[in-house]
Amino acid sequence: QVQLVESGGGMVQAGGSLRLSCAASGRTFSTYTMGWFRQAPGKERVFVAAISGSSGTTYYSDSVKDRFTISRDNGKNTVYLQMNSLKAEDTAVYYCAAKLGTYNYLRGYEYTYWGQGTQVTVSS
Repeated sequence: QVQLVESGGGMVQAGGSLRLSCAASGRTFSTYTMGWFRQAPGKERVFVAAISGSSGTTYYSDSVKDRFTISRDNGKNTVYLQMNSLKAEDTAVYYCAAKLGTYNYLRGYEYTYWGQGTQVTVSS
């Protein structure tokens, strides 16, 4: 069982930055692929970024590539999402998720564990 707790959300002006954190319980954190997803009001949840547990390989959606950076600290059981050059369209609830393996990392249904979400609001 893995429990995930996100933090770091808030309100920021367009062009600003935020860093989200996701703290995980359990001793096997390094074996999990960690993903970030987001859901805007009235829209489906979509993939944002992921990082593998073993090699730390990173994956990004086209909409955030070159603006967002995902990283992890296995010693602290924490995954981060550094968000720069934020846009109004980045406004959403951001969720952290965990799965074993990297197969189908884009698909939310592949992830076993989810956090409760943290709100990010970008004002234009």
